[in-house]
Amino acid sequence: MKLLTYKTTTSEPRLGFLHNDHIVDMEDFGEALNFPLPSTMLELIDMGIEIIPEINDFLADIDEETLNEVSYSFEETTLLAPIPKPRKNIIGIGLNYTEHVAESARTLDTTGKLPQKPIIFSKPPTAVVGTNENIFLNKKLTQQLDWEVELAVIIGKKGKYVSKENAMDYVFGYTIINDISARDCRREGQWIVSKGQDTFAPMGPYIVTADEIENPHNLNLSLKLNGIEKQNSNTQFLLFNINDLIEDLSTVFTIEPGDIIATGTPAGVGAGREPQEWMWDGDVVEATIEGIGTIVNTIKEI
Repeated sequence: MKLLTYKTTTSEPRLGFLHNDHIVDMEDFGEALNFPLPSTMLELIDMGIEIIPEINDFLADIDEETLNEVSYSFEETTLLAPIPKPRKNIIGIGLNYTEHVAESARTLDTTGKLPQKPIIFSKPPTAVVGTNENIFLNKKLTQQLDWEVELAVIIGKKGKYVSKENAMDYVFGYTIINDISARDCRREGQWIVSKGQDTFAPMGPYIVTADEIENPHNLNLSLKLNGIEKQNSNTQFLLFNINDLIEDLSTVFTIEPGDIIATGTPAGVGAGREPQEWMWDGDVVEATIEGIGTIVNTIKEI
């Protein structure tokens, strides 16, 4: 199931899902079936991973006329980030593709050695925007605005000391994050100023539930800037895969429903190019992952 958050000209943000190229309102869908369903993504995730098969069963049984009454066309709506305001910081993973480790060593303050454990940083909830929203470029802060397409994992249940073998049981679904980075804002090796500025975590367009992604470790991911491809790789080349990450992170701290893990980016970022390339006012960046979709954002100087 492709889950999304949307709004209309008259509504606050609402939870929906994609069906036959229309957006079905989740709460209204539940009311039509006399089965209470929530109006926000985090509330749905809190209901547990098991709710998704139930919703699919209801969808198979509902008549089209009733479904049309609780549905909208895309023209009537605006898509937001699937989780517009995460409860906690997004968990970022640095240097998690081998070729990106090498390109970072050429131009950034990294050693070029393959990490022995996941490199963890974070992005605050205020960094999140949806597809078709602007990414802010503040030239007083940065002259080196860069892109990073990443598969993001949405956690579906609470866990501590989760083993690799059981890790996938904790995954609710997947989405795309463009881990926007201001390369000249790194402070003595610390990344949050570089990674955590407002609008630096475009996310979406959907959360695709785990049951629809047969193998998250074999997904093509790519990125275009102004229509020109800059990144193209596959999640099979993750240095630490999703199982590894969940085991490691849950050892450090308790993972909880709604947590978001951005799993790292492959080679092809602007900082690693010769000459280096950066994003400027008016540039359009598109991040795509197989089976999930594409998020499109425009750079806006502020």
